[in-house]
Amino acid sequence: MTNTDYVEQNLTEPAFAELLWSKPETKQSAGKLLIVGGNANGISAPMNSYAYAQEAQIGAIRVVLPKSLRPIAGKLIEQGDYLPNTPSGSFGKQGLAELLDLAEWADAVMLAGDFGRNSETAILIESFINKATRPVVVTKDGFDYIASTPNIMSSAPGLTSVISLSQLQKYVKTAKKQPPITFDMTQPQLARAVKELSIGNMTIITKHHDAVFTAHQGTASITKGVEENELWQIKTASYAAVWLAQQPEKPFESITTAVYDAHQPKDAGEN
Repeated sequence: MTNTDYVEQNLTEPAFAELLWSKPETKQSAGKLLIVGGNANGISAPMNSYAYAQEAQIGAIRVVLPKSLRPIAGKLIEQGDYLPNTPSGSFGKQGLAELLDLAEWADAVMLAGDFGRNSETAILIESFINKATRPVVVTKDGFDYIASTPNIMSSAPGLTSVISLSQLQKYVKTAKKQPPITFDMTQPQLARAVKELSIGNMTIITKHHDAVFTAHQGTASITKGVEENELWQIKTASYAAVWLAQQPEKPFESITTAVYDAHQPKDAGEN
């Protein structure tokens, strides 16, 4: 169901059911996803993204980690690629060319998080987003790296940011955008706000209470009835990346459907 300002859906009634019926049925046609994340002290974000992308039925996955994680990750994932790391174990800026080459293999790229705090990693992430030719989904502390450089969000048309409401609020303040984001907004007010903020090139997914709000270049949706879950960002971002890999020609419909799909009950043993 819709109104004049935004699309509405709930977890029993998807707004774009036709996309669910057209989802690829074979791995060969189900898209390829590159997942990037991790540092010497953290690997949960890329590993969770790997699991959720499988659950969302992506066709093929490769995971890119700093070389500092090879001793650990080599035992956990089959398709792993390792880039140079800083002395502290985070991604080093000298890995940019290789990361861009790896991204050409994929249909979409997921910047999953656990990047740590490092100036070289910041340079790598910002440069990659600016030069990537594939859709890029960023979440968790990956977004924190670019929030201090607000023009990246609007200058990279293939970027989707899956962020907490507090991250969105900080971005709006840093970028001196309007309207301001407050925690006492009603659902219609927040939907209209993210819709307005997305005008231009931006794509935003955020959550407030039991609803997820998506906005893509001036079009917005609300998904109601989403339960509280500390992993909502990484799960929603992973599903969004899969759907964008599979349905890149319909970005707004894809991210809205990804939110619906991510919060459906999954059968035990389903990939």
